[in-house]
Amino acid sequence: MAPGDVALALVTVVLWGAAFVATRIGLDSFSPAQLVALRFLIAAAPALFVGRPPVAWPVLIAGGLTLYAGQFLCQFFGIASGMPPGLASLVVQTQALFTVLFAALVLRERPTARQWLGLGVASTGLVVIGATAHTGGTAGSALTLLGFGLTLVSPISFAIGNVYLKKIGAQTIGGTTDLAVVAWMSLVPPLPALVLSLVFDGAGDIPRAVVAAPSAGWVAALSLGVLATVVAYTIWGTLLRRYPVATVAPFALLVPFVGALSSALVLGERFGPLRLLGMACVLVGLAVIVLPVQRHSRRARIHSGPGAPGGLGGR
Repeated sequence: MAPGDVALALVTVVLWGAAFVATRIGLDSFSPAQLVALRFLIAAAPALFVGRPPVAWPVLIAGGLTLYAGQFLCQFFGIASGMPPGLASLVVQTQALFTVLFAALVLRERPTARQWLGLGVASTGLVVIGATAHTGGTAGSALTLLGFGLTLVSPISFAIGNVYLKKIGAQTIGGTTDLAVVAWMSLVPPLPALVLSLVFDGAGDIPRAVVAAPSAGWVAALSLGVLATVVAYTIWGTLLRRYPVATVAPFALLVPFVGALSSALVLGERFGPLRLLGMACVLVGLAVIVLPVQRHSRRARIHSGPGAPGGLGGR
Protein backbone atom coordinates (compact mmCIF):
# COMPACT_ATOMS: atom_id res chain seq x y z
CA MET A 1 0.00 0.00 0.00
CA ALA A 2 1.08 3.56 -0.63
CA PRO A 3 2.18 5.42 2.54
CA GLY A 4 -0.78 7.78 2.27
CA ASP A 5 -3.23 4.90 2.12
CA VAL A 6 -1.56 3.20 5.08
CA ALA A 7 -2.10 6.45 6.99
CA LEU A 8 -5.78 6.46 5.95
CA ALA A 9 -6.16 2.86 7.14
CA LEU A 10 -4.63 3.77 10.50
CA VAL A 11 -6.93 6.79 10.81
CA THR A 12 -9.89 4.47 10.29
CA VAL A 13 -8.57 2.09 12.94
CA VAL A 14 -8.27 4.94 15.44
CA LEU A 15 -11.77 6.23 14.67
CA TRP A 16 -13.33 2.80 15.08
CA GLY A 17 -11.37 1.99 18.23
CA ALA A 18 -12.16 5.31 19.89
CA ALA A 19 -15.83 4.90 18.94
CA PHE A 20 -16.28 2.35 21.73
CA VAL A 21 -15.33 4.97 24.32
CA ALA A 22 -17.62 7.49 22.61
CA THR A 23 -20.42 4.93 22.83
CA ARG A 24 -19.94 4.50 26.58
CA ILE A 25 -19.99 8.29 27.04
CA GLY A 26 -23.05 8.66 24.82
CA LEU A 27 -24.92 6.01 26.79
CA ASP A 28 -24.72 8.23 29.87
CA SER A 29 -27.06 10.65 28.05
CA PHE A 30 -29.12 8.45 25.73
CA SER A 31 -30.56 4.96 25.84
CA PRO A 32 -28.95 2.38 23.51
CA ALA A 33 -31.79 2.60 21.00
CA GLN A 34 -31.78 6.39 21.07
CA LEU A 35 -28.03 6.54 20.52
CA VAL A 36 -28.27 4.18 17.52
CA ALA A 37 -31.05 6.32 16.05
CA LEU A 38 -29.01 9.50 16.54
CA ARG A 39 -25.83 7.95 15.13
CA PHE A 40 -27.48 6.94 11.89
CA LEU A 41 -29.73 9.98 11.51
CA ILE A 42 -26.52 12.00 11.57
CA ALA A 43 -24.76 9.56 9.23
CA ALA A 44 -27.71 9.66 6.80
CA ALA A 45 -27.55 13.46 6.41
CA PRO A 46 -25.37 13.29 3.24
CA ALA A 47 -28.24 11.43 1.53
CA LEU A 48 -29.87 14.86 1.19
CA PHE A 49 -27.06 15.87 -1.17
CA VAL A 50 -25.92 12.66 -2.89
CA GLY A 51 -28.07 10.48 -5.09
CA ARG A 52 -28.94 6.87 -4.34
CA PRO A 53 -26.06 4.58 -5.34
CA PRO A 54 -26.55 1.92 -8.03
CA VAL A 55 -27.53 -0.66 -5.43
CA ALA A 56 -30.99 -2.25 -5.29
CA TRP A 57 -33.28 -1.25 -2.41
CA PRO A 58 -33.50 -4.83 -1.02
CA VAL A 59 -29.70 -4.90 -0.78
CA LEU A 60 -29.55 -1.50 0.91
CA ILE A 61 -32.27 -2.47 3.39
CA ALA A 62 -30.79 -5.89 4.16
CA GLY A 63 -27.35 -4.36 4.59
CA GLY A 64 -28.72 -1.58 6.77
CA LEU A 65 -30.59 -4.04 8.99
CA THR A 66 -27.73 -6.49 9.51
CA LEU A 67 -24.47 -4.55 9.06
CA TYR A 68 -25.74 -1.41 10.81
CA ALA A 69 -28.95 -1.82 12.83
CA GLY A 70 -28.41 -5.34 14.16
CA GLN A 71 -24.73 -4.85 14.79
CA PHE A 72 -24.97 -1.58 16.69
CA LEU A 73 -28.23 -2.12 18.54
CA CYS A 74 -26.83 -5.31 20.07
CA GLN A 75 -23.47 -3.68 20.66
CA PHE A 76 -24.94 -0.61 22.38
CA PHE A 77 -27.37 -2.65 24.49
CA GLY A 78 -24.45 -4.91 25.43
CA ILE A 79 -22.24 -2.03 26.56
CA ALA A 80 -25.16 -0.53 28.49
CA SER A 81 -25.73 -3.91 30.17
CA GLY A 82 -22.21 -4.41 31.48
CA MET A 83 -19.79 -5.04 28.61
CA PRO A 84 -16.61 -2.95 29.05
CA PRO A 85 -15.96 -0.90 25.88
CA GLY A 86 -12.39 -2.10 25.38
CA LEU A 87 -13.48 -5.72 25.57
CA ALA A 88 -16.40 -4.97 23.24
CA SER A 89 -13.97 -3.69 20.60
CA LEU A 90 -12.43 -7.17 20.52
CA VAL A 91 -15.65 -9.20 20.59
CA VAL A 92 -17.13 -7.25 17.66
CA GLN A 93 -14.18 -8.22 15.46
CA THR A 94 -15.14 -11.89 15.79
CA GLN A 95 -17.52 -11.24 12.89
CA ALA A 96 -14.76 -12.79 10.78
CA LEU A 97 -15.13 -16.03 12.73
CA PHE A 98 -18.92 -16.12 12.31
CA THR A 99 -18.70 -15.17 8.64
CA VAL A 100 -16.58 -18.26 7.96
CA LEU A 101 -19.02 -20.47 9.91
CA PHE A 102 -22.14 -19.10 8.22
CA ALA A 103 -20.52 -19.26 4.79
CA ALA A 104 -19.85 -22.95 5.42
CA LEU A 105 -23.47 -23.58 6.45
CA VAL A 106 -25.26 -21.42 3.88
CA LEU A 107 -22.90 -21.17 0.93
CA ARG A 108 -21.27 -24.59 1.40
CA GLU A 109 -17.86 -22.95 1.43
CA ARG A 110 -15.67 -25.47 3.16
CA PRO A 111 -13.26 -23.83 5.63
CA THR A 112 -9.59 -24.58 5.12
CA ALA A 113 -7.52 -26.33 7.77
CA ARG A 114 -5.98 -22.96 8.60
CA GLN A 115 -9.43 -21.41 9.10
CA TRP A 116 -10.53 -24.31 11.32
CA LEU A 117 -7.46 -23.74 13.47
CA GLY A 118 -8.24 -20.03 13.73
CA LEU A 119 -11.88 -20.76 14.55
CA GLY A 120 -10.86 -23.11 17.34
CA VAL A 121 -8.38 -20.70 18.91
CA ALA A 122 -10.72 -17.70 18.68
CA SER A 123 -13.67 -19.68 20.05
CA THR A 124 -11.55 -20.82 22.98
CA GLY A 125 -10.73 -17.19 23.67
CA LEU A 126 -14.42 -16.26 23.72
CA VAL A 127 -15.13 -19.04 26.22
CA VAL A 128 -12.29 -17.81 28.44
CA ILE A 129 -13.59 -14.23 28.26
CA GLY A 130 -17.10 -15.42 29.09
CA ALA A 131 -15.72 -17.21 32.14
CA THR A 132 -14.61 -13.84 33.56
CA ALA A 133 -18.19 -12.56 33.81
CA HIS A 134 -19.18 -11.53 37.33
CA THR A 135 -15.60 -11.86 38.57
CA GLY A 136 -15.66 -8.43 40.18
CA GLY A 137 -13.04 -5.80 39.53
CA THR A 138 -13.42 -2.07 39.15
CA ALA A 139 -16.53 -0.46 37.70
CA GLY A 140 -14.68 0.08 34.46
CA SER A 141 -13.77 -3.57 33.99
CA ALA A 142 -16.65 -5.62 35.46
CA LEU A 143 -18.25 -7.89 32.87
CA THR A 144 -21.80 -9.21 33.08
CA LEU A 145 -23.02 -12.31 31.29
CA LEU A 146 -25.92 -10.33 29.80
CA GLY A 147 -23.60 -7.67 28.43
CA PHE A 148 -21.30 -10.30 26.96
CA GLY A 149 -24.19 -12.19 25.36
CA LEU A 150 -25.78 -9.12 23.82
CA THR A 151 -22.45 -7.89 22.47
CA LEU A 152 -21.75 -11.30 20.96
CA VAL A 153 -24.92 -10.98 18.85
CA SER A 154 -23.39 -7.87 17.24
CA PRO A 155 -20.72 -9.70 15.18
CA ILE A 156 -23.25 -12.45 14.42
CA SER A 157 -25.54 -9.87 12.80
CA PHE A 158 -22.57 -8.44 10.92
CA ALA A 159 -21.64 -11.91 9.66
CA ILE A 160 -25.20 -12.66 8.53
CA GLY A 161 -25.08 -9.46 6.48
CA ASN A 162 -21.77 -10.46 4.94
CA VAL A 163 -23.05 -13.89 3.92
CA TYR A 164 -26.38 -12.54 2.63
CA LEU A 165 -24.70 -9.97 0.41
CA LYS A 166 -22.32 -12.57 -0.93
CA LYS A 167 -25.14 -15.08 -1.53
CA ILE A 168 -27.12 -12.66 -3.70
CA GLY A 169 -24.00 -11.52 -5.49
CA ALA A 170 -24.01 -7.99 -4.05
CA GLN A 171 -20.25 -7.61 -3.92
CA THR A 172 -20.78 -3.95 -4.82
CA ILE A 173 -21.47 -3.22 -1.15
CA GLY A 174 -17.96 -4.30 -0.26
CA GLY A 175 -16.39 -2.82 -3.37
CA THR A 176 -18.19 0.51 -3.62
CA THR A 177 -18.80 1.49 -0.03
CA ASP A 178 -18.48 5.20 -0.73
CA LEU A 179 -20.28 8.14 0.83
CA ALA A 180 -23.51 7.45 -1.03
CA VAL A 181 -23.75 3.82 0.10
CA VAL A 182 -22.93 4.71 3.71
CA ALA A 183 -25.48 7.54 3.78
CA TRP A 184 -28.31 5.61 2.13
CA MET A 185 -27.75 2.48 4.20
CA SER A 186 -27.83 4.72 7.28
CA LEU A 187 -31.45 5.57 6.49
CA VAL A 188 -32.44 2.06 7.61
CA PRO A 189 -31.40 1.77 11.32
CA PRO A 190 -33.24 4.83 12.77
CA LEU A 191 -36.71 3.29 12.28
CA PRO A 192 -36.16 0.01 14.20
CA ALA A 193 -34.09 1.92 16.76
CA LEU A 194 -36.88 4.44 17.38
CA VAL A 195 -39.44 1.63 17.66
CA LEU A 196 -37.28 -0.07 20.30
CA SER A 197 -36.91 3.26 22.10
CA LEU A 198 -40.69 3.67 22.20
CA VAL A 199 -41.04 0.15 23.61
CA PHE A 200 -38.27 0.29 26.23
CA ASP A 201 -38.01 4.01 27.00
CA GLY A 202 -41.50 5.32 26.36
CA ALA A 203 -42.61 8.05 23.95
CA GLY A 204 -41.90 10.83 26.43
CA ASP A 205 -38.29 9.83 27.01
CA ILE A 206 -37.08 10.70 23.51
CA PRO A 207 -37.74 14.47 23.68
CA ARG A 208 -36.58 14.49 27.31
CA ALA A 209 -33.25 12.91 26.38
CA VAL A 210 -32.76 15.28 23.45
CA VAL A 211 -33.39 18.36 25.60
CA ALA A 212 -31.55 17.17 28.73
CA ALA A 213 -28.47 15.66 27.10
CA PRO A 214 -25.24 17.46 28.11
CA SER A 215 -22.66 18.58 25.59
CA ALA A 216 -20.60 15.42 26.17
CA GLY A 217 -23.52 13.28 25.02
CA TRP A 218 -24.00 15.29 21.84
CA VAL A 219 -20.28 15.29 21.07
CA ALA A 220 -20.30 11.50 21.46
CA ALA A 221 -23.31 11.12 19.14
CA LEU A 222 -21.80 13.45 16.54
CA SER A 223 -18.46 11.65 16.63
CA LEU A 224 -20.20 8.30 16.16
CA GLY A 225 -22.29 9.57 13.27
CA VAL A 226 -19.74 11.71 11.44
CA LEU A 227 -16.34 10.23 12.27
CA ALA A 228 -16.93 6.55 13.07
CA THR A 229 -19.60 6.07 10.38
CA VAL A 230 -19.41 8.53 7.48
CA VAL A 231 -15.66 9.24 7.51
CA ALA A 232 -14.38 5.81 8.61
CA TYR A 233 -16.64 3.67 6.41
CA THR A 234 -16.04 5.91 3.39
CA ILE A 235 -12.26 5.63 3.81
CA TRP A 236 -12.53 1.86 4.31
CA GLY A 237 -14.61 1.47 1.16
CA THR A 238 -12.16 3.59 -0.82
CA LEU A 239 -9.27 1.38 0.30
CA LEU A 240 -11.23 -1.77 -0.61
CA ARG A 241 -11.64 -0.42 -4.14
CA ARG A 242 -7.92 0.28 -4.47
CA TYR A 243 -6.50 -2.89 -2.95
CA PRO A 244 -7.38 -6.58 -2.46
CA VAL A 245 -9.41 -7.41 0.65
CA ALA A 246 -6.42 -9.38 1.96
CA THR A 247 -4.36 -6.19 1.97
CA VAL A 248 -6.91 -3.99 3.74
CA ALA A 249 -8.73 -6.36 6.14
CA PRO A 250 -5.79 -7.10 8.49
CA PHE A 251 -5.75 -3.45 9.60
CA ALA A 252 -9.05 -4.15 11.43
CA LEU A 253 -7.09 -6.38 13.82
CA LEU A 254 -5.64 -3.17 15.27
CA VAL A 255 -9.08 -1.86 16.31
CA PRO A 256 -9.18 -3.84 19.60
CA PHE A 257 -5.77 -2.46 20.59
CA VAL A 258 -7.00 1.11 20.08
CA GLY A 259 -10.31 0.33 21.78
CA ALA A 260 -8.68 -1.28 24.81
CA LEU A 261 -6.04 1.44 25.19
CA SER A 262 -8.48 4.32 24.84
CA SER A 263 -10.92 2.69 27.25
CA ALA A 264 -8.13 2.14 29.78
CA LEU A 265 -6.94 5.74 29.52
CA VAL A 266 -10.35 7.45 29.46
CA LEU A 267 -12.60 5.10 31.43
CA GLY A 268 -10.11 3.27 33.62
CA GLU A 269 -10.90 -0.17 32.18
CA ARG A 270 -8.60 -2.91 33.46
CA PHE A 271 -7.93 -6.41 32.17
CA GLY A 272 -7.13 -9.28 34.51
CA PRO A 273 -4.80 -12.16 33.56
CA LEU A 274 -7.59 -14.55 32.54
CA ARG A 275 -9.31 -11.93 30.42
CA LEU A 276 -6.01 -10.98 28.77
CA LEU A 277 -5.46 -14.65 27.94
CA GLY A 278 -8.89 -14.87 26.33
CA MET A 279 -8.31 -11.65 24.38
CA ALA A 280 -4.96 -12.94 23.15
CA CYS A 281 -6.56 -16.19 21.96
CA VAL A 282 -9.25 -14.31 20.05
CA LEU A 283 -6.71 -12.03 18.37
CA VAL A 284 -4.44 -14.93 17.43
CA GLY A 285 -7.39 -16.89 16.06
CA LEU A 286 -8.61 -13.93 14.00
CA ALA A 287 -5.10 -13.33 12.70
CA VAL A 288 -4.88 -16.96 11.57
CA ILE A 289 -8.22 -16.58 9.75
CA VAL A 290 -7.59 -13.17 8.23
CA LEU A 291 -3.91 -12.67 7.49
CA PRO A 292 -3.02 -13.67 3.92
CA VAL A 293 -0.86 -16.67 3.17
CA GLN A 294 1.99 -16.11 0.76
CA ARG A 295 1.88 -18.87 -1.85
CA HIS A 296 5.44 -19.62 -2.85
CA SER A 297 6.12 -20.51 -6.44
CA ARG A 298 8.76 -19.76 -9.01
CA ARG A 299 6.80 -16.72 -10.12
CA ALA A 300 6.08 -15.67 -6.56
CA ARG A 301 9.77 -15.74 -5.76
CA ILE A 302 10.34 -13.31 -8.62
CA HIS A 303 7.36 -11.09 -7.87
CA SER A 304 5.40 -11.51 -4.66
CA GLY A 305 1.69 -10.84 -5.07
CA PRO A 306 -1.14 -10.47 -2.56
CA GLY A 307 -2.15 -13.43 -0.43
CA ALA A 308 -5.46 -15.15 -0.13
CA PRO A 309 -8.46 -12.97 0.72
CA GLY A 310 -9.06 -12.30 4.37
CA GLY A 311 -12.43 -12.39 6.05
CA LEU A 312 -12.31 -9.47 8.46
CA GLY A 313 -14.08 -6.30 7.52
CA GLY A 314 -14.53 -2.91 9.09
CA ARG A 315 -16.43 -2.22 12.20
